[in-house]
Amino acid sequence: MGKKLNEMERLERIIELLEREYGVPRRPRRDDPLASLIVTILSQNTNDVNRDKAYERLRERFHSWQEIHDAPEQEIADAIRVGGLANIKSRRIKEILHSIKEEHGEFDLSFLRDIPTEEAEKALLSYKGVGLKTAKIVLLFTLGRNVFPVDTHIHRLSKRLGFVPEKATREKTHEIMGTLVPPEKMYSFHLNLITHGRRVCTARNPRCPECVLDPLCPNIGVGGSRQRGGEGAHKVAT
Repeated sequence: MGKKLNEMERLERIIELLEREYGVPRRPRRDDPLASLIVTILSQNTNDVNRDKAYERLRERFHSWQEIHDAPEQEIADAIRVGGLANIKSRRIKEILHSIKEEHGEFDLSFLRDIPTEEAEKALLSYKGVGLKTAKIVLLFTLGRNVFPVDTHIHRLSKRLGFVPEKATREKTHEIMGTLVPPEKMYSFHLNLITHGRRVCTARNPRCPECVLDPLCPNIGVGGSRQRGGEGAHKVAT
C-alpha cells in the first residue's frame, strides 16, 4: 500500500493523471474579448457545434456590432436559432452591446486586458445576463488569466471527487475550486475535467471501472449508478 495522500497531493495527482490521459492543452488567446463574450453567451445550454453555427450565422447576417445593436431582437433571434434559447440570448446580446456602448462610446472590451483580474471579472459581471461562469470563461480563454470556470461537468466531478460538499451550489464550487487548483494548472484542469465528464464520469452511469481516477475517487453521490467492471477495466495506481 502506498502512503495516503493529503488533499493537495490528491488533486495534483488527479491533474497529472488527466494530463496523461488527455494531454496538456495548448492555451490560445483570442483577439477580441467582446466576440468571446458573445460566443460564450451563445454557448449557454447548447453544444460547441451549435454554438459555433449560431455565432457564424450571426456574423453572416450582421456585419458589425453596430448592426447587431440596432437590429430588432427577433432578427437576431432568427440568426442564432440553431443555438437554442434564441429569444433569451438575443435580448441578452442587445442589452450587453447597449451597456458597452453607453459606458465606453464604442463596442470594445479591450480595456479588460489592462486591468487586474478581479476588476475585469467585476466589469464583466456588471453586464446583465453575465454570470460567474461566463465571466471566468472570457478571462481564462481570451485574456489568459488564471481563473477556474465551473460548468455542469466540473460541478458534478468536483462533488464526486470530494473537493466540494455534495450540496454545494455552483457559486460555492467556483469559490472552493478557484482557491484549490494551482493557478498554472487551471486551464489544463478545466478542459481535461470537462472532457473526462463527457467521456467517462457522465451524469448517468459513470464508467468508474474504466476511470483513471477511480483509485483516488471517493465516488460521492454515485451510489448504484456506476457501471460494473469487466474485462478491460483498468485502474492507475497512485
